[in-house]
Amino acid sequence: MGSLNAGAIIALDMEGRLFTVFDGEVLNHVNLSAIAEEGTNRQYLIAGGDGLWPAPEGTSLGYNYPTGKWRVPPGVSASRYLVDNATKKTATIHCEVDLINGLGIGIPTIFKRKISISKGKKSINVHVVETIKYIGNKPLRHTDAILAPWSLCMLGSGPGCKAIFPCKDKSSVWDLYNDAKCTEMDWDGSICRVATNGSHRYQVAMDEKVPWVEFHDINRGLIVHRQAEMLPVDQSYIDISDVPPDLSPSGKGVRYSVYSDTNNFMEIEVAGGCPDVINPGTEMSLAVNTQFRQT
Repeated sequence: MGSLNAGAIIALDMEGRLFTVFDGEVLNHVNLSAIAEEGTNRQYLIAGGDGLWPAPEGTSLGYNYPTGKWRVPPGVSASRYLVDNATKKTATIHCEVDLINGLGIGIPTIFKRKISISKGKKSINVHVVETIKYIGNKPLRHTDAILAPWSLCMLGSGPGCKAIFPCKDKSSVWDLYNDAKCTEMDWDGSICRVATNGSHRYQVAMDEKVPWVEFHDINRGLIVHRQAEMLPVDQSYIDISDVPPDLSPSGKGVRYSVYSDTNNFMEIEVAGGCPDVINPGTEMSLAVNTQFRQT
């Protein structure tokens, strides 16, 4: 959609991932070997881009541990999206995804991504409404299932790169891995800077008090700004932690997170919310705007 000067590539057969293009360059992280090959149940190949996953990842109600070991839900990794409608600057795509949580409960869903793009002077905005619709025939209570859309924007990263966000309350920011080595958080008043230099893996979470998150790549002269709309009043943020399935979710909900990997990429992650009861036909939606800006 759009053009090579300002547009987005939608990879329908790669989990419906988005790859933003500006001035002929793909701005998201791209894993060419993953695109050239095909993943199996033994090896998950992540192509990069901007994807939609279900949250939580871990805990007894998460979707990455129904076998007891971490894996990407096969319903996600094998998903093939269909185009509902498309214009020059908009598109809506969807697919059916069957999920199984850590309790072994099956949860049939429809994933939908409503995408629009607009060009600025030295920037491109990608606005996406991420929706997961529950299409099962029985209500799901919090003791049985929680479910929220989770938008993962992958970006090439390394030495000199960092994430920046405003926050007046330091208790609104925490390390999801509880890693004593995670010393990357640097506070300057109400502004926090987190190095994403690839030194080791970590994930820093933020609650609803954080309004936005930016990624700064001084080597490419690139700033990526992600901001989500607030949740509907009947939904709450959830614990998205990647922890073993014998642990229950905590009551600490995540709105944003920054993930830094040792394989030259990072993610600005945005999580949606979940109602107390997921009734048949319930839609969990998350509206996210991502601006890519050249400096």
